[in-house]
Amino acid sequence: MLKLFIGNKAYSSWSLRGWLAVKQSGLPFEEVVVPLYDEEWDRRRAGDEFAPSSGKVPILWDDEAVVWDSLAIVEYLADKVGRDRFWPEDNAARAMARSMAAEMHSSFANLRRECSMNVRRHYPERQLSDETMADIARIVSLWAEARARFGGTGDFLFGDFSAADIMFAPIVTRFVTYSVSLPHFAANYGAAVLAHPWMVEWLAAAQEEPWIIEKFEQPTQ
Repeated sequence: MLKLFIGNKAYSSWSLRGWLAVKQSGLPFEEVVVPLYDEEWDRRRAGDEFAPSSGKVPILWDDEAVVWDSLAIVEYLADKVGRDRFWPEDNAARAMARSMAAEMHSSFANLRRECSMNVRRHYPERQLSDETMADIARIVSLWAEARARFGGTGDFLFGDFSAADIMFAPIVTRFVTYSVSLPHFAANYGAAVLAHPWMVEWLAAAQEEPWIIEKFEQPTQ
């Protein structure tokens, strides 16, 4: 059986992506939540199970195979169960979905820094930096193009829930946490993501976690 190590569900955006990827695979898995930055963190992350990723989460073990980094987990599982479970069948749609997932993986540093993930908080709308607003505008434009070209009658970026939605799911939670104003279509897309049964499950579990990381409990100034 697959074994997935993740961080706190309240705060760990990359863990959410890895967890959604395993859920999307349809394969059974064991989930191990590792509290980030607690008194056992340094000792735990030095153990054999975390050695391949240098202590980072998520990390997925499949017998002797080990995969870390959320996008690598997506691709490993797509190879294992079939890419159509993760990516659009249409060639042009798949090309765009892969590009969007990769851009999400490597970009938007200002948004990540200024609006860290905390699904248990909801802050009043405030003025964000120009750089972060540019990140938000780029994300919304990507969503608009995907929905217009390939969304069809489905609720998600490429109609059905896919790896692209997995990669952007933590951004949806950030927009809610920081009360980011969105155009109507983007707000509807975000609502569809949050209503997905796996997101409902994750968010409910996050509310029940006992751990609090103070540096993530106040918005960055």
